Amino acid sequence: MDTNHLDTGKTGETLAATYLEEKGYRILRQNFRSGKGEIDLIAWSPEGCLVFIEVKTRALDGFGGPEEAVDRKKQDMLARTAGSFMMQTGHEGAIRFDIISVLLLKGQLQRIRHAEDAFF
Repeated sequence: MDTNHLDTGKTGETLAATYLEEKGYRILRQNFRSGKGEIDLIAWSPEGCLVFIEVKTRALDGFGGPEEAVDRKKQDMLARTAGSFMMQTGHEGAIRFDIISVLLLKGQLQRIRHAEDAFF
């Protein structure tokens, strides 16, 4: 994978975390890995729900909404990885899966879209 793509993804995750913190979320983990799965961000929502967040960063628009970027296979992987996190932490309360789409133009933030409860 080229480093420019990785840099774009890291930038998107950082912007998404800042965006969520400004909305009252508390970031617990970034880039949580278990097996082959990875969750970009794990946070407590202002309502006290544990939220697993997939961040999709794009340099250009025109590829559809953020929900379309996460297929069934990716959803299943996220669910398994979330299950691993919950087992490790003993969490048994409410959870949710969100997708944040970050649109960059020449490395500058153009737009953030936050799709709550985006699948399942």
